[in-house]
Amino acid sequence: MKISFYGAAGEVTGSCFLIETEAVRFLVDCGMFQGGRDAYPKNLAALPFDVRQLDFVLITHAHIDHSGLLPRLTVLGYRGPIYTTPASIDLLQVLLLDSAHIQEKESEWLLRHRHRRSASVRGIPAPLYTVTQAQACLQQFRPVSYGERFTPVPGVDFCLRDAGHILGSAIIELWLVDGGKTRKLVFSGDLGQPNRPVLRNPELIEEADILFVESTYGNRLHKNMDETLDEIIEVFHYTLHKKRGNVIIPAFAVGRTQEMLHVLTDLVRHGRMAPLTVYVDSPMASTATQITMRHPALLSGEAQTLISWQQRNPDKMRIEFVADVEASMRLNDLRHGAVILSASGMCDAGRIKYHLRNNLPHSESSVLITGFQAAGTLGRRLVDGARVVRLFGQQITVRADIFTIGGLSAHADQAALLGWLGAFRKPPQKTFIVHGELETANLFADIVRDRLGWANVAVPAYKSQVIL
Repeated sequence: MKISFYGAAGEVTGSCFLIETEAVRFLVDCGMFQGGRDAYPKNLAALPFDVRQLDFVLITHAHIDHSGLLPRLTVLGYRGPIYTTPASIDLLQVLLLDSAHIQEKESEWLLRHRHRRSASVRGIPAPLYTVTQAQACLQQFRPVSYGERFTPVPGVDFCLRDAGHILGSAIIELWLVDGGKTRKLVFSGDLGQPNRPVLRNPELIEEADILFVESTYGNRLHKNMDETLDEIIEVFHYTLHKKRGNVIIPAFAVGRTQEMLHVLTDLVRHGRMAPLTVYVDSPMASTATQITMRHPALLSGEAQTLISWQQRNPDKMRIEFVADVEASMRLNDLRHGAVILSASGMCDAGRIKYHLRNNLPHSESSVLITGFQAAGTLGRRLVDGARVVRLFGQQITVRADIFTIGGLSAHADQAALLGWLGAFRKPPQKTFIVHGELETANLFADIVRDRLGWANVAVPAYKSQVIL
C-alpha cells in the first residue's frame, strides 16, 4: 500500500490523500489550498497524477479546503463516483458553484482593473474551474448515509460516522484488502468540539490499523462556553451601546453562521442581550441555513428547541437574510447598531470584504473573529494586529477594534482531540498527524506519544509518500 500526501500535510488546508494498492486507487478528500500568495499556484499544480486511473473518491465534508478541487478533478478527466453524506451533497451543490462564481468574478475584476490602467492583462490568473464545470462535477456525487457499510469496489468497504464538525461531516472507517490481508484505515476529517450547541458530538472509533487525525487546534484549549458567551455579550454591549458602532462578524457560510445565529438567539431568549436584528449577508449562508433546517435529525435537541422559539418570537430575534447586491450595498449606510454576519470566514472572498472596507476605518465599529484564520489570509493579518490592510487595491487603515473569540471553534481543541483518540482500545500501527500548521502538528504528535504512549506517530510532509 502506498499513501501520498497531496495536501493538509504540515498545513491546515488542501486536504488530499491518495491511497494505492495493486488492485485499487482512490482519493480521500480533494480540497483547495487557501491563504497566502502561493495558494493559487499550489491549486494549479495540485493533483499531479493521472486522475483517470482513480476508482473512486471519498469526501469527509463540504468545506472548500476538503472539497474545493473536485471540479478541477473532473476538468482533468476524472469521471468516477464521489461518495459523501446526503447533507454534504446538499451543501456542495451550493459551495462548489459559489467557489467557481467567486473565481470567475475575481478574474473579471482583475481584467477590468488592468484595462482601466491600460496595463498588460498577461499573467491574470484564470479560474481553476468555471460554474459550468462545477455543475458537471455535481453529477458524480453519490450519497452514503451515516452508519451504512458500503462497497465501492471489490476489496474495499467504508462506513461514514458523524464527525460533529459541520452538517454532514464524516469520519471515514475504511477496510482495505491488500496482499490478502485486510487493514482498517480511519480518516478523522475535521472533528467537532463535543457538547456544542447545534450539532451532535463526534462519534468515537475504537480501532484502526492506520489513522489519519487532524490537529488544527492540537496546540491549544478553547475557552469554555460560559466565558465565551460573556465575551460576546461584552463585545456587543461595548460596540452597540458604548461606541454606538457596528459589529461585523466574518463567518463561514456553512457551520459558523448557523452556530452564531444559535448563540445570539439563545442569549436574547435568556435576556442576556437586548432584542437584536442580525443581517446575514451571504446568499450561500442563507441557502446553507435552509439546508440545515432540512436535516433536523442531524441537529442537537437544544438546537431544535431554539429554532422553534425564534420562529415564535421574531420580534425579539429578527434574522434578515440579505439576498441581492443592492440590499447588501444598503448596509453600507448603517453607521451604528448593525450586526452583520457575512462570508467568507477568513475574510479573503465574498461580501465580507466590502463590509470590512466600510467599517475597518471607523473606530466605533468592531470586528468579531470567531473561527480559525489560516496563515496568509486577511483574517489572520487582522488577528495578528495589522494596522493597515489592502482591500480592492486600496490601503485601508484599521481603526476598528478586532476581537477574537476562540470558544466557538468548530474544530476539536487539544483536550477534545486527545479524548477522541483515547477511545481507541489500542494504538494504531501507524498514526499520521495531518490538518495542522507544521509547528502545531509536530507539537501534537509529541503529545500523542507522551500522553497516550503511542510510538508510531508521524507528521507527513507535503507531497511525501509512504509505503506500508
